[in-house]
Amino acid sequence: MLNKGLRDEEKIRIDNVLKTLRTLIFVPYPLSNLQITDIENQLKEFALNIETLIDYSNEDLITLLMRLHFDWEQLEQFADILIEFSKAENYNFENKALAIYEYVQAESKVFSFGINSKISSIKNK
Repeated sequence: MLNKGLRDEEKIRIDNVLKTLRTLIFVPYPLSNLQITDIENQLKEFALNIETLIDYSNEDLITLLMRLHFDWEQLEQFADILIEFSKAENYNFENKALAIYEYVQAESKVFSFGINSKISSIKNK
């Protein structure tokens, strides 16, 4: 377990990477090769790249993110990024996002109407 100082530093680091990923993905479509390279570089901070993201099972991805000390909000943000990335490119990360949303909903012990809405939206597609 991380002590409070390291936990805070890790939270800030994860938040910064997620913020950068979000700005890279929320751009006009389609993404350029440079933007995809930038996304890959940010994913490296989480020991991921697009290929490994495709190859990881939902459970393995969640396990990795938990090992990296993602909190519930960061997990939700990562799932949001997966959804947006699926819209920007021809990847289908909706199942991975759904698994992350369901994991947060079940494990956080707090019901979120926002996450529940996201789960319903994915399931109704």
